[in-house]
Amino acid sequence: MIPRPTMSSWKVWRRNAAVFFKTYTVNFLPPFIEPVLYLLAMGYGLGMFIGEIDGIPYVHFIAPALLAVSMMNSSFFECTYSSFVRMYYQKAFDAMISTPLSIDDVIAGELLWGATRSLIYSSAMLIVLIIFGVVSLPSSLLIIPFSFLAGLLFSGIAMCFTAISPGIDTLNYPSFLFITPMLLFSGTFFPLSMLPPVLQTVALTCLPLAQVVIIARSLTLTTLSPFFIYSLMWIAFFTAVFFFLSIHLMKRRLVV
Repeated sequence: MIPRPTMSSWKVWRRNAAVFFKTYTVNFLPPFIEPVLYLLAMGYGLGMFIGEIDGIPYVHFIAPALLAVSMMNSSFFECTYSSFVRMYYQKAFDAMISTPLSIDDVIAGELLWGATRSLIYSSAMLIVLIIFGVVSLPSSLLIIPFSFLAGLLFSGIAMCFTAISPGIDTLNYPSFLFITPMLLFSGTFFPLSMLPPVLQTVALTCLPLAQVVIIARSLTLTTLSPFFIYSLMWIAFFTAVFFFLSIHLMKRRLVV
């Protein structure tokens, strides 16, 4: 049966947003500090030895990748560790399901909030990158709506892991075996073209972050990648797949 979330999902979103903004000073600090550290250490520090990549200064090359990584981390960890805590330890899911909200509504609300975390963090990081002058305007502003779509993709993937994880400790497996390899082999800190052809094919067909990096780099550098349309269609398709799959898997877990 196809999951059928309703507009009530936004009530779950509002609940999570209210909790988030109660501790806004802590939540908003990382997306402003993290890009500064990366730009100084890798963009300008390591970049002095690397020079240019495909005619682009290294600091400009990694800037969109930092945005893509931010979209991934903020949404993925929100819908793994944070969602697991709300589900298992706080029993928030049980409390919400005891109201007129359905399981579909609760999980869809979690996914929408994960996507919103992606939007918030990437928007904050974009401000820093604009100040440093390493992204192009006004095309870089398109990152803001795109970050919601990318966040929804990673939220759906994350919720699938949450649905099948027996305990919070086992969420370390996707963190180390899925997130870390993507961080290294998705064209973030060096071009995909430097990888062996087999790994290039794997990255372009299987790694979500590789697709997000391609879109982010195309928008911030105003030079469209030949894979731009392919990556956008890939992201749209698998966002829908993992959105409904994650709701289905969570229903199987929560319905006893």
